[in-house]
Amino acid sequence: MNRHRTTPTPPPEELLRLLGRLTGRVMEGIKLQQARVALAVELQRHMLPPELPGLPGLQTAARYVPAQTGLDIGGDWYDGFALPDGSLAFAIGDVEGHDVEAAAFMGQVRTGLRAVAGATTDPGEVLGRANNLLLSMSSDLMATCTFLRFDPASGELADSRAGHVPAVWGTADGAEVLHDAGGLPLGVLPDEEYPVTHRRLAHRGAFVLITDGVVEGPTFPLERGLARVAELVGGRYRADADDLACEVIAVADLTGHRDDAAVLVLRHDGGPYT
Repeated sequence: MNRHRTTPTPPPEELLRLLGRLTGRVMEGIKLQQARVALAVELQRHMLPPELPGLPGLQTAARYVPAQTGLDIGGDWYDGFALPDGSLAFAIGDVEGHDVEAAAFMGQVRTGLRAVAGATTDPGEVLGRANNLLLSMSSDLMATCTFLRFDPASGELADSRAGHVPAVWGTADGAEVLHDAGGLPLGVLPDEEYPVTHRRLAHRGAFVLITDGVVEGPTFPLERGLARVAELVGGRYRADADDLACEVIAVADLTGHRDDAAVLVLRHDGGPYT
């Protein structure tokens, strides 16, 4: 005959004490998570510029939407500021991760780019020096980035990529996904070189920068998302920059994205820009 040993049931008061301890731990975890979310959201809010610079003949606009999972924060960002020589700088980037550390590193990247751009306005040199600066901080994170310089005197737009998603340029001739040469993401290898591509904004059009959260989702490939943005920009390159930014960021709703997403639009009239 088989004999089964049974574990005695703890008395009700002991079960209640155990339940109380477990509930306390859960509540502490919830409070900690809420605090981390609040901190991350505050960091994100301070990292995104309250406004972007513009010029006669050049409209600028941007949009950001947070991640759908994890902390309500991510590492996507954009920026725009005037340079000492009278030109304008614009940047967009994506730091790996969706937590407080990613938001903090995003702030380091943005601050580093601004600091370096005060010494050199060449986009490739800006990325190269910022890359070495970030590596000197011994962080385990990395970031993709595109940095642009617009010269209103010549109407030239110079840009350089550090492992970032291609931009899309729309004009009367149609829209093009710009697979310009670039370098590795920032924070990977020291002394990385970043090629620079030069374009003259001599005709009306829209230069659109995005992060991968706009064009890529769990079952939505990057190429398909880029094609959708190119189709949109090709038909709407004359639109107001703010309207176009809203329409492009809405592409993220088609992808089922879980990442955060950012869009930066430069809508140009072909000059003059001064």
